[in-house]
Amino acid sequence: MTKYDDIFNSSEISEESLSPEEAVAAIAVVTAIADSAVEEVDPETLGSILWEFEVFEEYSEDEITEIVDRLIGIAEDDGLGALYNAASEAISDDLVLDAFAAGVIVLIEDEEELVIPQQKQPYLKKLQEALDLEDEEAQEIVQEVIAAFQEAENEEYLEEGEDYSEDVYESPLGNFTVPIPVDSQQGGKVQTQEGVVGFSDDFGTLLRIDYYSIPPEQIKEMGSIGQEEYLQSILVDKYLPQAILANVPNAQLEYSEYLSDTMAGAYFALINMPQGSTISKQENNGTATRLDAYRGLLSFINAEFLYIVSSQRSFLKDEIRGSAEEEAEYIKESILEFVETIDFA
Repeated sequence: MTKYDDIFNSSEISEESLSPEEAVAAIAVVTAIADSAVEEVDPETLGSILWEFEVFEEYSEDEITEIVDRLIGIAEDDGLGALYNAASEAISDDLVLDAFAAGVIVLIEDEEELVIPQQKQPYLKKLQEALDLEDEEAQEIVQEVIAAFQEAENEEYLEEGEDYSEDVYESPLGNFTVPIPVDSQQGGKVQTQEGVVGFSDDFGTLLRIDYYSIPPEQIKEMGSIGQEEYLQSILVDKYLPQAILANVPNAQLEYSEYLSDTMAGAYFALINMPQGSTISKQENNGTATRLDAYRGLLSFINAEFLYIVSSQRSFLKDEIRGSAEEEAEYIKESILEFVETIDFA
């Protein structure tokens, strides 16, 4: 027997019946308990997350919490396998994607980046197979959930109606300040997490600053391997997989170069991100599809802080792109113009 067989290949049966909507919530409950104890699941917290789903728009938050509490009780009395079987029997075809999304959102961890931890991936794959979803279909849902989660949990929206064009953002660590480059009247917003600030608007602008204090051991490593190799390793071997490939698996490195005369040495990379833009296009069938994009990344060091400054260029479906070198030059220049506005302490 492999892990999670007791959930997805169980013969346990519950006498409790579920509605299709309750089946969606049940998938979230099963996911929350799969690798933890039942008592660790908070009905109110899980209920507030599920309440944001369109499928529960007719329910109050208290009603969702009551449903979650009931489902946890079924898991305690009859087992996770019985709860999953009840959900599998009750779920309607049009809610399968919602059920998978409910599982995905439970697994997301909010650290430096919104990702599904590696140790949770086997469970997610089993859930995908149990719900009979193709890889592409499942990955699209993961991306959509992460994008929605970012908007709901990590964005600090600029107050509507105020002009923030002259306002300045100051890093909590006091290592830099920068004029806010977006306007609230154009949907401008500021996204902040620990070590990250991003600026975006409704027109596809994305300017982001990741910053890290360099520990002594890495300063020593940089001294032994050289700044170019160090910056390349950080950007290509660490940042790219964790911050981009985790969310856009089809992304690829298209171009890179070391800029010895920029910021006392900087490393630039251009990433091709199919359906990886922060903005979407409404299709004729009513669904929203994220646009393709190029993301430029510039890494450099200033006063014992490592910075990765990034910008995106999004493309409409039939828009003609330049060569990788041309696109790299365009985005690199936009990043450098933005970097010139940053006042480093």
